[in-house]
Parts: sequence; C-alpha cells; structure tokens
Amino acid sequence: MSAIEGGTAMSALHLLLAAGLMLAAVSTSLTAQEPAPGNLTHTRTEFSFTANAPFEQVAPLFGANEERKWSPDWNPQFLYPQPAHDQPGMVFQVMHGQHSSIWVNTAFDLAAGHIQYAYILNDAMATVIDIHLTREGPQKTGVTVVYERTALVPEANEHVQHFAKGDEKAGKEWKEAINGYLAKISSRNNK
Repeated sequence: MSAIEGGTAMSALHLLLAAGLMLAAVSTSLTAQEPAPGNLTHTRTEFSFTANAPFEQVAPLFGANEERKWSPDWNPQFLYPQPAHDQPGMVFQVMHGQHSSIWVNTAFDLAAGHIQYAYILNDAMATVIDIHLTREGPQKTGVTVVYERTALVPEANEHVQHFAKGDEKAGKEWKEAINGYLAKISSRNNK
C-alpha cells in the first residue's frame, strides 16, 4: 500500500468514525417529539413499499451513484471514491438550493440488504437515512426506509419538522420512481 493509499484509507476511516459518533448522538431518541423551550427537535419517519424486481436487481439502486438511474434530480458530487462508485464509506456532497450537505455512507451491505447514510446540513440539522431490503418473492423486494432528523440548534426546529412532513410523502414518490425505472428496464430487456 502506498502512502497516498494509506492516507486515503485513514481519511475514510476518520470520516466513518465521525459518522459513527454522529449516529450515536442522533439515534438517542426514537420517536418524533415536539420541542420544549430550548430543546432540539428530533423526528423519525418510516415508510415501506414493494419494488417490482428481484432483490439482486433492486439492492444496488440504493447506492448514491446508482440512485441517479431512478431519481433524475439526484446529483451527488463524489469526494470519495474517485471516480464515483458505490462502496462502503463513500463520501459525497449534495446541493440543497443555495446550501450544501456532506453525506457519509455508514452501511453498504447489499447482500444483507442494509444501506445507511448520515449527513449534516448547514450546521443546522443532522439526518440519518436507514434502508432495509427483504426478499418478498422471486420478483418482489420489500423496502423499508427510516429518516431520523435532529435539529442542531433551536432555530432549526421548524426546519426539521418541515423536512419530516416531506419524508411522510417520500414513500409514494420512491415507489413510483423505482418501479417506473424497473418497468422501463424490463421493457427494454423484453424487446
């Protein structure tokens, strides 16, 4: 291993350790709650749907790079690895209008059907997205997604609640986008 490769591995390790600490702080509360004066809001939103394709075809679609296939507005800018490739520990930036967030992949086990990301938006909100996939038959894959969001400052409490309301609608959007993409691919393959 070269010094450069060792440095990259250490940088990735440091990012993963930092993400782990962030996850520990974020996951202390498991239920949505209204903030008391001076408290920080934490929300938890869960949704499930069925993807109409085999597990082995669906699982990779939850990698940050592969998600571009079914989510046309998704455009992560990969910092690690270069060139962009889905793998454990990937790090990328996502723009949110004029704001940006740095995302870290904290779990990427396609065989087990577990993918997880953590990100911080403008020192205001921490988010963990936890995805679990299950085999529901030869042509069906169950998808369960949990969003946990935590305000990092009291001024962000309302912002966190706004995002959580959007998360409640995401299940239908994800289901339609993924199944639309899978139907298109199936149609091409059957021609």
